[in-house]
Amino acid sequence: MGLILLFGTFLAAMIAGVPVAFALGLATLAGFIYEGIPLFVAFQRIMSGISVFSLLAIPFFIFAGDLMMQGGIAARLVRLAAAAVGALRGGLGLVNVSASMLFGGISGSAVADTSALGSILMPVMKEKGYDADYAVNVTVTSSVAGVVIPPSHNMILFSVAAGGVSVSQLFIAGVVPGILMCICLAIAAYIVAVKRGYGGEAFPGFAALATSFVVAIPGLFTAVIIVGGVLSGVMTVTESGAFGAIYALLVTVLVYRELSWEGFKAAVLNSVKTTSLVMILVATASAFAYLLALYRVPETLAGSLTAISENPIMILLMLNVILLALGMIMDMAALILICTPIFLPVVRDLGMDPIQFGIVMMMNLGLGLCTPPVGACLFVGCVIGGVKIEQAVKTIWPFYLAILVALMLTTYVPAISMALPNLFQ
Repeated sequence: MGLILLFGTFLAAMIAGVPVAFALGLATLAGFIYEGIPLFVAFQRIMSGISVFSLLAIPFFIFAGDLMMQGGIAARLVRLAAAAVGALRGGLGLVNVSASMLFGGISGSAVADTSALGSILMPVMKEKGYDADYAVNVTVTSSVAGVVIPPSHNMILFSVAAGGVSVSQLFIAGVVPGILMCICLAIAAYIVAVKRGYGGEAFPGFAALATSFVVAIPGLFTAVIIVGGVLSGVMTVTESGAFGAIYALLVTVLVYRELSWEGFKAAVLNSVKTTSLVMILVATASAFAYLLALYRVPETLAGSLTAISENPIMILLMLNVILLALGMIMDMAALILICTPIFLPVVRDLGMDPIQFGIVMMMNLGLGLCTPPVGACLFVGCVIGGVKIEQAVKTIWPFYLAILVALMLTTYVPAISMALPNLFQ
């Protein structure tokens, strides 16, 4: 009865339009009152949930990404990608995917990727004769690279929810799956471009390519500082995030000289808003997870899945389907915090490494950012591209399929996500 009350209150609050963080808080409050647990225990769970040192890295990562979006780094990465692959058929589609891989590996945010690159590339693509729905579809789906390729603040949330899984190992585990996913998306973009008869851009020459690369190096070095500092052991995740934000500020102000005072204020404001939302989610989800453990939800779920099938392949497929379905209707950060304590014991029993499961979860929930009814990246992309959501969804299925191919390979071939972490242990 308590479990029904917990999830019933949460769903009722969500249907009523209550933000996810507060819906989790209301459901948790109802559960504690029903079980007669003193409310100071809930307060203790909330405080312990956000009193994690590695969470301090999140505002730094978010701020660094916002600074780069405001300070011209994204535009230079687009120029580099255009010089490298723009001459191929449907070149601007491939440029979009390549730029997302580069920018996503620096900003760590799919929504920031969609907003920054969409604003730059979509108008150019439409001007060059590309259909608006194609421009939106490529931009939206390739933005998932931002949550898979390091650094990603969502990986920090997974680390906290999983009980302290190594963030540096998660970072390096996301490299190959992220690149694989971008390759699959590039193939899909090329095939659709050929079918629609899109052409390529003129190759600017190797000198221009080299120049674009040199100009982009200061921006690309942000990822080297953040990821390299963590992997080398020189800095903690929090320290690398702080240094990354400082470096991004120096590059955009002193090197590129494009960060205005208005842009700086916009970056600060957006970072504060996003960080506040994340921290409230972490706090309420921690208390919610306490009740999930009390009601033995992970054990019950594991028993239910094994009752349907004892085949690990089928169980992993069912977990993927559940995560994909949840990703369509809920916020990614909330799902990481809620689902990790539930599903992680199940996959551990199957022999899957928590690092691999973390990457699988990132890819699943990242796809949810591109799907209706609550896909944030899909909404942002459609607004920027001036396309109705239903129009974009009708033609986006080849790109969904590309991400699913990468997801299935990552799920069933452990080496894709675990080769690099095992190498750097």
